[in-house]
Amino acid sequence: MTETVTNWAGNITYSAKELHRPYSLGTLGALVAGSAKVRVLGSGHSFNEIAEPGAEGVLLTVAGFPPVIDVDSAARTVRVGGGVRYAELARAVYAHGLALPNMASLPHISVAGSVATGTHGSGVGNGALAAAVREVELVVADGSAVTIGRGDARFDGAVTSLGALGVVTALTLDLAPSFDVEQHVFTELPLDGLDFETFETVMASAYSVSLFTDWRGPGFGQVWLKRRVDQPLGRFPWAAPATEKMHPVPGMPAVNCTEQFGVPGPWHERLPHFRAEFTPSSGAELQSEYLLPRSYAVDALHAIDGIRETVAPVLQTCEVRTVAADDQWLSPSYGRDTVALHFTWVEDMAAVLPVVRRLEAALDDFDARPHWGKVFVVPAEVLRGRYPRLGDFRALARELDPAGKFTNAFVREILGD
Repeated sequence: MTETVTNWAGNITYSAKELHRPYSLGTLGALVAGSAKVRVLGSGHSFNEIAEPGAEGVLLTVAGFPPVIDVDSAARTVRVGGGVRYAELARAVYAHGLALPNMASLPHISVAGSVATGTHGSGVGNGALAAAVREVELVVADGSAVTIGRGDARFDGAVTSLGALGVVTALTLDLAPSFDVEQHVFTELPLDGLDFETFETVMASAYSVSLFTDWRGPGFGQVWLKRRVDQPLGRFPWAAPATEKMHPVPGMPAVNCTEQFGVPGPWHERLPHFRAEFTPSSGAELQSEYLLPRSYAVDALHAIDGIRETVAPVLQTCEVRTVAADDQWLSPSYGRDTVALHFTWVEDMAAVLPVVRRLEAALDDFDARPHWGKVFVVPAEVLRGRYPRLGDFRALARELDPAGKFTNAFVREILGD
């Protein structure tokens, strides 16, 4: 059987002739053991060739596995299958009176793929989504199953792993007691006068905070505050409240966005920007993101402001978020409290790539690490120098995958072997 397989945005067409859909550990193990090259496709929300297996390789998905979601209310954990998406997981967890600590802007993405690429939400005290993982279950190169949990010396390399260690069949995540959130949107936060102390105060003014701009002028057209109702309601004197429901992309309808105007609701219906029952867009976009030490946040924003006449013509929106430091060796927020600068571009790679190069040059002094699943052109030799534990990850990959079965051109270039 031959089929055309693309990512969600449609900018990548995978060279594999078929997308394999094993339905059990047995069929998956046999497929992996009998294949020379293997890559796993999650929900397809990556914008580069991280999942590309090569023409002779196998592209597979575990979306056909039973959608396991086993909640342990006493331990406050959940074991979740590798093909499950956050929207499904969140509803099941909420039904048990529990919560995920945080969510990304989209609930439509797969749990395993999200943590493997360092995906995150926002909040000065909130780590990336991988920070909730306590155990990962893999099928490795010989087709056998391996479990790596916290306390194992390999654990900090096993979660944000770029798919280079094996096929993730299940994850166990930490949970918290359920909580409600109310979302407030403000408009017109100026960049002028936004010093580091003010930036820190703004970003700490709610459980999760996002700033949005189209860089057609200095400053931010929208500020989204997601406040837990069990935490104090602070003042936000820096911008005026929105008078109508907003969408992060100016001009787009707000109907598919989560509830605003301070209406309380369950955590899983407020922490994402977009409602699970709506497709947030048609996929007609490209995305880039850069994560850098939070101490550089204001200087980096001014650097982008200095080239906004270059950035704005191909930009739909830019989102600024914060992520707490973590210990995952290949996490873009490894070892440092982070500011994340996300760019949603128009769907025109030829027009976007020169702007990405200019943007990366503007951010070069700030030790920026690109999101692993987005569009970037940072040279691999530069990128390798920004991950102090890359050598440890390379050794772990050799241990679990001696022949490089789970590597592809993208991963080999990053690892440098």
